[in-house]
Amino acid sequence: MEFAGSALSIGAVLWSVAVTLEVMVRITMIGIVPGNRRPTTAMAWLLAIFFIPFVGLILYWLFANIKLSRRRTERQKRVNDSILEATQHLVGDDVVPDAPEWVLSAVALNKSLGALPLQEGNAVEFITGYAESFDQMRLEIDRAQRYIHMQFYIMGDDPLYVSPIMEALERAVARGVKVRVLFDHLGSMRVKGYFQLTRRLTDAGIHWRPMLPVAPFRRQWRRPDLRNHRKILVIDGQVAFTGSQNMIEPGYKRASAHKIGRQWVELMIKVRGPLVTSLDVVFATDWSQESDEDLLHDLAEVELAMSQTPNAGEDIGQLVPSGPGFEAENNLRLFNTLIYSATERLSITSPYFVPDDSLLYAITTAAQRGVEVELFVCEKGDQPLVHHAQRSYYEVLLKSGVRIYQYPAPMVLHSKCFTVDDEVAVMGSSNMDMRSFSLNLEITMMFLGSDIVNELGKVHDGYRAVSKELTLTEWDKRKPLSRWIDNAARLSATLQ
Repeated sequence: MEFAGSALSIGAVLWSVAVTLEVMVRITMIGIVPGNRRPTTAMAWLLAIFFIPFVGLILYWLFANIKLSRRRTERQKRVNDSILEATQHLVGDDVVPDAPEWVLSAVALNKSLGALPLQEGNAVEFITGYAESFDQMRLEIDRAQRYIHMQFYIMGDDPLYVSPIMEALERAVARGVKVRVLFDHLGSMRVKGYFQLTRRLTDAGIHWRPMLPVAPFRRQWRRPDLRNHRKILVIDGQVAFTGSQNMIEPGYKRASAHKIGRQWVELMIKVRGPLVTSLDVVFATDWSQESDEDLLHDLAEVELAMSQTPNAGEDIGQLVPSGPGFEAENNLRLFNTLIYSATERLSITSPYFVPDDSLLYAITTAAQRGVEVELFVCEKGDQPLVHHAQRSYYEVLLKSGVRIYQYPAPMVLHSKCFTVDDEVAVMGSSNMDMRSFSLNLEITMMFLGSDIVNELGKVHDGYRAVSKELTLTEWDKRKPLSRWIDNAARLSATLQ
């Protein structure tokens, strides 16, 4: 009996210690989690820690830090400072003297945050065909004489789409062209055939690096869902491609997608002119982060390259890099600035639409003050959790007057673009979700002028022609369980 009583006493002590530790963890984290976070994000983390304290703590330790290493951040800052110094005279007002004040304000914001200037003299071509984009990239690679810089979030080899690109790269290396390839480590490693792809790159003599590698045994560790989501191809500094498309076949090498006929619908642009240099600077920055080779040692010549590149057309644009390496959420700030400036029309396409409060207020406020706002999304997304989180915003959007068009399943409308009135067109790699604003390295292109707005408008016309408009009456009829799942997914989407 004495032993049993002693055991009960020890058990009671251990229970008391556990409860005390749990309470201390909760109280301590109340003062730690909210630091430099959105209130909604802080609340989501605190709920996780309160309901599952120790599991929540482990998840917080793994995923709560959204910043890159000090070395990466300081290197990005040095690059920005050098570019700003080299291009300080390229202020943008001289390029578009008749532009509305809000457009010039957005240009100034972009240069302040991302360092790159507004540039005229470009020729921009929108490419909506998946195979056409690959064909044009392959043709330009076969024309390369000096170097090829390729950077994609996802790479995955296949016989029909990517292998012809790989063969073109191999031919380029054989004729003495320097080929450098970057791809996101985790984004590409999960694709079937990853090690065969890297072996093929090596055997061809292509210089390649994984971006943001997660390799603990090599002392390469960071929050595992910080990703480099950019898509860039630059050939000889003369022509470049960028947009939403990854270097992978349209079914993303997923058996489940092929089974139901799912393909990704993309939007790329082909650029000639001074903007090619901006894209090359972003590639060079990312290459220097992942290798010992400094492609930025000639930054003193950036001014010359940006100001003396021969004009290729009449398009005016500005490149906006963003991501954890920057102090501000460059893409989110630009999007909000432009949306609040709209007076007539907003046409938005985003495959993953999970806005923070600031973006949601900007869009709904625009609709409430009479701006015609339309949003193109997937009828059924490829990522169930994100898709349900996205659906949780439909009610407030519809009630504010936003018209929602659903691109028919099983296709994934993966384009990321929007237009503002007849003044501005925006496209690139960035979704309108908190991952693209806080966790991913992205690039966004902002173009000025009615001509290019009309060109992107034709792309939206194509989406509208095949999409079904969602009405508030229809949306109100959804089942309570569906509503519950959407709202629960919305909560998890704020865990950043």
